[in-house]
Amino acid sequence: MFRSAVVRSLRTSVPRAVKTSAPFQIRSSAVARPAQFAPRSAYQGVRLYSAPAGLKKEEVEGRIVNLLKNFDKVSDASKINAASHFTNDLGLDSLDTVEVVMAIEEEFSIEIPDKEADSIHSVDKAVEYILAQPDAH
Repeated sequence: MFRSAVVRSLRTSVPRAVKTSAPFQIRSSAVARPAQFAPRSAYQGVRLYSAPAGLKKEEVEGRIVNLLKNFDKVSDASKINAASHFTNDLGLDSLDTVEVVMAIEEEFSIEIPDKEADSIHSVDKAVEYILAQPDAH
């Protein structure tokens, strides 16, 4: 479907030779060439929603672990890893968990709805959520 739309748009944008009975002669330099008529940058602005996310799992994990290491209420920073639970492993209470989720929102420039924020209780859950968001960066 996408291919047929592109072919159709190219057909309408490429000028066709028209026979005229004009008394003058057209110079070859005046005829539009396809390379000049359709610039290469014409299709560079298309956003492909089927493209994979720009963030890799290791990058997201590293940024979240770094965020938690800099969080002053974490009891023992050496316990922070990819499977760390905010309450059980890091000693954070529910308010601290909300602050961590808000810091994650700020770090990745996204908004996490309250319903999903309630389910983020560990580093791996946060990583899963961030990787599922196409607008996270």
